[in-house]
Amino acid sequence: MKELMLGNQAVARGLYEAGCRLVSSYPGTPSTEITEFASTYPEIYTEWATNEKVAYEVAMGGAIGGGRSFCAMKHVGLNVAADPLFTTSYTGVNGGMVVAVADDQGMHSSQNEQDSRHYAVAAKLPMVEPSDSQECLDFVKEAFRISEEFDTPAMLRLSTRVSHSQSIVTLSDREEIPLRDYAKNPAKYVMMPANAQKRHVVVEERTRRLQEFAETTPLNRVEPGSDRRIGIITAGICYQYVREAMPDAPVLKLGLLNPLPEKLIRDFAGTVDQVVVVEELDPVIQNHCAAIGVKVTGKEHFGYIGEISQQLIRTKLLGQEPPKGCAYPEAVPVRPPVLCPGCPHRGVFYTLHKLGVTVFGDIGCYTLGALPPLSAMDTTLCMGASISGLHGFNKIRGAESARSSVAVIGDSTFAHSGITGLVDMVYNKGFSTVVILDNSITGMTGHQQNPTTGYDIHNTAAPQLSLEKLCEAVGVSHVTVADAGDLKALSAAIKEALAFQGPAVVIARKPCALLKTVRRKPALRVDPDGCIGCKACMGIGCPAITFNGKAAIDPTLCVGCDLCAGLCPKHAIKEAAAHE
Repeated sequence: MKELMLGNQAVARGLYEAGCRLVSSYPGTPSTEITEFASTYPEIYTEWATNEKVAYEVAMGGAIGGGRSFCAMKHVGLNVAADPLFTTSYTGVNGGMVVAVADDQGMHSSQNEQDSRHYAVAAKLPMVEPSDSQECLDFVKEAFRISEEFDTPAMLRLSTRVSHSQSIVTLSDREEIPLRDYAKNPAKYVMMPANAQKRHVVVEERTRRLQEFAETTPLNRVEPGSDRRIGIITAGICYQYVREAMPDAPVLKLGLLNPLPEKLIRDFAGTVDQVVVVEELDPVIQNHCAAIGVKVTGKEHFGYIGEISQQLIRTKLLGQEPPKGCAYPEAVPVRPPVLCPGCPHRGVFYTLHKLGVTVFGDIGCYTLGALPPLSAMDTTLCMGASISGLHGFNKIRGAESARSSVAVIGDSTFAHSGITGLVDMVYNKGFSTVVILDNSITGMTGHQQNPTTGYDIHNTAAPQLSLEKLCEAVGVSHVTVADAGDLKALSAAIKEALAFQGPAVVIARKPCALLKTVRRKPALRVDPDGCIGCKACMGIGCPAITFNGKAAIDPTLCVGCDLCAGLCPKHAIKEAAAHE
């Protein structure tokens, strides 16, 4: 049976067919859909973990328990999971374990570009990388086999283009893998120094065996070509670009990215006039070739930044100029990312902007609060950094600074890695104000549940984390809840928190406007006779509002949140008449 599948969907299908029993992940684009699709298979236990480190540890526990287990994350999520990643390279597994990491070349939805192959090299773990949906399915199965044969976690590297593109996949039945026996083995799993020293010897021996495996595995293959002037070494999505741009070139396609073969590369290089490595981001393959004495070029043509394309390969390697496009007669307006109409975060950032405070931001939809006209965010680093960063900022600058600065963090991000920052601030006698933006969902990655929503990955009832009780439990004595859509109440709550002599938390609560459970109110309209063109309503940056001498509201976008109506000094914004 054949089916058209997203790469991420095919990974999930591979988990099913490989007999995977457990999946634990934290959502992160471009990896999120793997776990969502995996949750549709009742044979696989699936969960959203609180963060990537927890997800990795849950999967590792499942593997030690004897079952095939899996976790998925984006590249920056692997930073969070790095601690157990390196140590489990020493312990090895029992049942197979695969960790998928999706890199985001081009930073379509990320705060940096990061090449996760470095983690595989540094942790001395095998890594495979598929180039289409069929390989996504097949490589998952092979990764589990490698994991169990070599007693190691195995890594599956994806990219935005592979994860979110579609191709034909051939489906098979599920293979039921028996649960392996678990036997106590402290020498293997208790990584105190005396045991770890002995396990390091095992890691080096495993690496030697994997190096031999790299020379013969079908994951790496040579595709002969009729034009031997340039031979290409490549992997992942770049393989597809090469095949389209240079169909006659000989290609060494690498499916096993760590460890890389040596003899196979030398033999391939001997069959062509010159070798070019086509890889995105860092020169991992290119540096390996240089280290084993094979002369190649690569980054000299393509650089270290962003994505490669078919046309870029044609231009750099074949000297073909890109086709000329037709110019538009006038400049096309830019379409910057923007908070959705009715977004509960909009009122928060409008209020913070008006108050003129310094805002330490975090990772989520609300990061868009940094853009004009809201312009109400000063920093965004990584998950959870808003609270701990603001704590350090105010400790340096003094208590007076805390009267004019806040941290903002979403409910899911707070559960992910904000709690420890808050504990640190309270424990160390901090005096900063934290605004938790509780929109009742993990919005940025597509509405996944989290511990604060009261539902699990299957949308069934689950114990709900109380943000108020948690903040009080860690020692925050000033905790208030405000309606994120009530600007007066919200402003008063934030001012009160800023004036408090100690750590304070304001929970700005209003559900995401896109949730199916949120009832959309009637669209608003602007009375053209009442509008004086003051642009007060434009200050919230709502995409439903336009201005051409006077304001106007697009009824197909407006969700009737009333935020703009409260800003109009002439009360010219009102609910549309029924016949409109």
